[in-house]
Amino acid sequence: MRLPCPLCGDRDIREFTYKGGAEYLDRPAPEADDAAWDAYLHLRENPAGATRDLWYHGGGCGAWLVVERDTVTHAVTGARLAADMAEGGA
Repeated sequence: MRLPCPLCGDRDIREFTYKGGAEYLDRPAPEADDAAWDAYLHLRENPAGATRDLWYHGGGCGAWLVVERDTVTHAVTGARLAADMAEGGA
């Protein structure tokens, strides 16, 4: 499988490390209650189909990416820099 790095172009998946669903970007506020933190840390979905995942390009430019892919077909439909997503570029 190949992932499209916005900085380096299409690269082999072996250059990347999977870090989980992109909901990691939606971290609760520090003052959030225990239930919000418990859900954030322990409750994960395992969807069949379209997902947004967080990947680290450690074997390349070192960027954090949000990759859109399908877990059933393994088709990758896009990738953006996670920093752009955090700045409101959803």
